Amino acid sequence: MTSSPHLRDGTERDFAALGELMYAALHNGHTQYSKAHSPAWAPEPRRGRDWAERLAEKSIIVAEDTDRILGFMTVQPGGYIDFAFIRPAAQGTGLFRQLYEAIERRAMDWKEPSLSTHASLMAQPAFAAVGFQIVQREIVRVDTQKLKRAEMTKSL
Repeated sequence: MTSSPHLRDGTERDFAALGELMYAALHNGHTQYSKAHSPAWAPEPRRGRDWAERLAEKSIIVAEDTDRILGFMTVQPGGYIDFAFIRPAAQGTGLFRQLYEAIERRAMDWKEPSLSTHASLMAQPAFAAVGFQIVQREIVRVDTQKLKRAEMTKSL
């Protein structure tokens, strides 16, 4: 991994790689969830038409080094951050903050008054570190599992 990843806009050509990265982060990264939670969240890498349609509605910022995507974050009109994933080998390197700052600039260009997300247990500290506050803690049902998360917001 290079010391300074390149940030760029994600495109449809990236969608399969983003699904693979999300799967790797959920299954191989540090987690506070049980072994049963990861397969419920992502039983396999996301791909196909449903995945492409979901990503097509968002602005995507991708971080990459010379040979692969290291992380990505999305924002959509209205200021909702739906996806924020970092490859396990790149976690703890400051990459989350770099991606977030690019997303925040995009939202400010759109004149969004705030940003919001539903953050996993692992993502909550990273979002808190860039100024998000917990609005409410939630438990969501995914397949047969109950997953803890938090609704978080930040005024811009």
